Amino acid sequence: MADHPDVEASSLREQLATIRQALAGSPMRKALLWMSVGIMLVIVATSIGQVLLNRWNQPFYDALARRDMQAFLDQLLVFAAIAGGLLVLNIGQTWLNQMIRLKLREALTLDLISEWMWPARAFRLANVGAIGVNPDQRMQQDAGHLSDLSTDLGVGLLQSFILLASFVGVLWQLSSGFVFHIGATSLAIPGYMVWAAFLYAGTASWLSWLAGRPLIRLNSDRYTREAELRSSMVRVNENVDAIALAHGEADAKRQLELDLGTLLGAMRSIYSAQINLSWVTDTYGWITVVAPILVASPIYFAGDISFGGLMMAVGAFNQVHSSLRWFINNIGAIADWRATLMRVADFRIALAETDLLHCTERQIEFGENPDGRLTFEKLEVASPDGCTKLAEPHVEIRAGERVMITGESRAGKTLFFRAVAGLWPWGSGRIGMPAGEVPVFVPRTPYFPLGTLRDVLNHADGTMKVDDADISALLAEVGLERLSSSLERSARWEHELNDDEQRLLAFARLALRLPKWVIIDEALDAFDDTTLRRVFSMMEKRLAGAAILNIGRGQHNIEFFPRSLTIVKDTAGPALKPARVRAGAIEPPPIAAARRKR
Repeated sequence: MADHPDVEASSLREQLATIRQALAGSPMRKALLWMSVGIMLVIVATSIGQVLLNRWNQPFYDALARRDMQAFLDQLLVFAAIAGGLLVLNIGQTWLNQMIRLKLREALTLDLISEWMWPARAFRLANVGAIGVNPDQRMQQDAGHLSDLSTDLGVGLLQSFILLASFVGVLWQLSSGFVFHIGATSLAIPGYMVWAAFLYAGTASWLSWLAGRPLIRLNSDRYTREAELRSSMVRVNENVDAIALAHGEADAKRQLELDLGTLLGAMRSIYSAQINLSWVTDTYGWITVVAPILVASPIYFAGDISFGGLMMAVGAFNQVHSSLRWFINNIGAIADWRATLMRVADFRIALAETDLLHCTERQIEFGENPDGRLTFEKLEVASPDGCTKLAEPHVEIRAGERVMITGESRAGKTLFFRAVAGLWPWGSGRIGMPAGEVPVFVPRTPYFPLGTLRDVLNHADGTMKVDDADISALLAEVGLERLSSSLERSARWEHELNDDEQRLLAFARLALRLPKWVIIDEALDAFDDTTLRRVFSMMEKRLAGAAILNIGRGQHNIEFFPRSLTIVKDTAGPALKPARVRAGAIEPPPIAAARRKR
């Protein structure tokens, strides 16, 4: 199997732009905007409360130094009022934080689902390489994690910035008039405690970034390994019958152990990087215990401030320093956010770029025939290992005709089916569809939505309701009469029914739609003769005037399909070649995809 190309090569600017685009078109944008304004006001009010609390330090500690009981009790009442207000603000901030997380996740996930479920886009994405693997994790786990990290980091950064702006002035004022005396030399540094805080935090931030930067790549790699392990487990769970029959437990176990080992290796690399980061942050944290007092001590020992003033200066320094060390405290979370942003944004970028690839590659021309015919004019369907085409270059199929389209193994029958359905646009020539008609396409494996059996049968368009008697009669015609009593039962029908029963139910659903054009991809090939005759009888009765094209092995009733066409594979024909949409790459469907077609 060919390796998938790496497509995660967009820049931070591109990633932020695509997330901004997703939020700009979201119905949640107004709620997010108002909640953001609300949390900003709460943070500003909290900062004012923090400034008042810092100012409270001086009279409180001065009262302690004077042993003034009345002033001490008065200051306790002031503290209670300030702390009570801050408590209410903190609870309000927590609630707004949680609501922003919720709305942000809703907006991102709905946008990704909408982009992914654009007609035929999910199919194309699954065939473009590594970015199309495990889209569920990108939309569910990664989008949720990105929402949580973005909210926490964004609110924390805003809070740090506002606190910094609030306390820089206080710290500057406390240290503005101090003069250092070194021997016979006097040195005045206006606001020296502010500069000390910036120098101290800036040095630590730079060292933390050097130690923590590898975590961006390591976290991205870990999420990829997590997805691979989960995908392997799901694949094993979905194929337990085949694994047990083939005694393949040892092979399955070996693959799971290999995926787990790869994941654990990625996690060990992360832990090593986190240890290196901890050397910086923990050392910095211990120095911080005494750093504010060391910085403020020259003013205190010079007698320029009281003990209460010293505690006020220490409190202001800690607030400025705490705001400046936001980056240091969150370097691990920032690396995680950066890795998660890359996965979510690149997934969304790739969804759009599959459409760009569709537009830049050679493509089959689609049109409508006003006379109601289906035509194929010099149709060639491109694939990485050649092209698939009909033996006859000009084919015309009239309304009501029944045509068997067959070919040798690996000729590309399913590829041809996908091309007619518009899922595989690469190639040349023209497909002319009957004007005003919407053909019904029947794949080898039918799709049943979650819901009642009645919902499944009405799923096709939902506009035409059929009475229970007609449904029961139709189910009996295809040999599924036992399901007549289950119309109101909800189930995962792909698990309830075996493969033949699923196909029979799909043909029953087809008959309820009464289409004028039906195109089938090998869905009849697995039936035995008795079942096949039953399905033909049902279609003869229910779809008497419909044009039916059956793409398959050609072993069916020649009376039902009197006309025959042949699909051939031209390995010397023009092949589908990789195309680069941007640096990093989305490629057309890999050779591995071509190997799966019939």
